[in-house]
Amino acid sequence: MSAETRPAKGRAPHRRDENARLAVLHAADDLLVERGFGGVTIEGIAARAGVAKQTIYRWWPSKVDVLLDTLVDDASRQLVVPDTGSAIDDTRRYLRVLARFLTREPAGKVLLALLGEAQHDAEMAGVFHHRYLDPQREREREMLKRGIAAGQLPAALDVDAALDALSGPIVYRALTGAPIPRSFVDGLVADILGRHRA
Repeated sequence: MSAETRPAKGRAPHRRDENARLAVLHAADDLLVERGFGGVTIEGIAARAGVAKQTIYRWWPSKVDVLLDTLVDDASRQLVVPDTGSAIDDTRRYLRVLARFLTREPAGKVLLALLGEAQHDAEMAGVFHHRYLDPQREREREMLKRGIAAGQLPAALDVDAALDALSGPIVYRALTGAPIPRSFVDGLVADILGRHRA
């Protein structure tokens, strides 16, 4: 699929050339999948996208900012927190999508790479939290809080601890390349939320 026919991605301070912007974002995605985080460079992105390095630096300070833009946009479309009226069903659906996102989608590889990089770069970790991790966690919290408000989950539920227990094993398996079958995801929900059912 060409950059012209792909859906719009990311945000940049200036949008003078939309085709070039899209080409940069998709090139960064592709290179990360092919070469890993360390193999992604501004030079490589520029060559793959067919743009000048100066074009990239005009819109993004670093390769991390490019990758964050593509992650934020892709996750907003592919990793949506559902709201069907059942907190347990919503959590099960969301975690199944999370597992698929992390193991099959290029943006999932970006997320895993940025999680790894955040362990070594405190400044980058702060930007990562602000741009993606904290907003996504808040959406996840709201999913469980709706269950508490509806009487589906107990008022005493520690929402953050429950989310850590639910998503942590999935992210760990994705980071280590272990399979994440649907039965594993469903078992987590049953173990963590089933025992807390109001």
